Amino acid sequence: MCKPLCLGHVDIRKSLVGLATGAGAIYLLYKAIKAGLNCRPPLCSGSPICIARLAIEREQHGRDSGEIRRLLNSLECKQDEYAKSMILHSITRCVYLLEAEASACTTDDIGLVGSMLDDKDNSVKIQALNALKALSGIRKFRLKIQEHSIKVLELISTIWDSELHVAGLRLLNNLPLPDFVHPQLRRVMPALMEILQSDYILAQVQAIRLLSCLAQKNDLLYDILNCQVHSNFLNLLQCTQPGSLLFEILVFAERLSEGRNSPHYCAVRWRYSEQSLHEALFGEDSRLADRLLALVIHPEEDVQIQACRVIVSLQCPPDVEVQPSACQLSHSFFNNGE
Repeated sequence: MCKPLCLGHVDIRKSLVGLATGAGAIYLLYKAIKAGLNCRPPLCSGSPICIARLAIEREQHGRDSGEIRRLLNSLECKQDEYAKSMILHSITRCVYLLEAEASACTTDDIGLVGSMLDDKDNSVKIQALNALKALSGIRKFRLKIQEHSIKVLELISTIWDSELHVAGLRLLNNLPLPDFVHPQLRRVMPALMEILQSDYILAQVQAIRLLSCLAQKNDLLYDILNCQVHSNFLNLLQCTQPGSLLFEILVFAERLSEGRNSPHYCAVRWRYSEQSLHEALFGEDSRLADRLLALVIHPEEDVQIQACRVIVSLQCPPDVEVQPSACQLSHSFFNNGE
């Protein structure tokens, strides 16, 4: 009888110890949860998000946060590449969030940010381009930022970096490009065409938008049309391409079609190389018609409409406004029973 009794006492002691241990664990867990609930994060850390949040709160209370000025002052100091990149990134965020404070910047500040384009590190260049893009949203800075256009064109034509291409092209697409940049634009046209034919959609869309804008410049139209392209250039107009890219390329094709048929352009007898963009789109052996007809039934409506606009521009004289059904097919680009 004693042995079972002893075992019973042992079991009871184990149970009591287990209960005490469980209660202690629960108590410790309770203290941890309570401490977590009572713990408040610091007012602001050094992260760009916290900096921007604090700056917005101050601006909402009618006070200049001084954050952009502090960041610009930090940029003037000697910093390593990572620090410069982060400072520029923070400047970009603050410019978008604190427009009134950003408007108080000076042309010297624009020059300081622009000087970062000469940094040896690509990440610093990219962040500087993004900051200039943000600042270009403030009208009074655009003229000063235009002064960096040639440098931006040099960067996107000599450095093969997709992120840099996107940042640089976004900046250029947000600026009116002055005539003094046209000679440099002619020199970088092959690079722009290569970016267009790359496989990075964001860079392609930005490149085609810039080319579409340049296609409306009479003194640049021939340089674009005579630019060398790959033999498979029309693959860019396949239905499998993203709709956003297809739409932009169709806009580009329409502007080229209208430009080459304008009286000003037709007054000169131009000659094109066999591998030129002109021959790929408008040459005798071009398969553009096939691509356009396939895109008329594209799932996205804006692509359908733009494909029809290109067809109309190819069939009808540019100085006659008519409905698509009124165009004469017998002497059009779509011949041979198409």
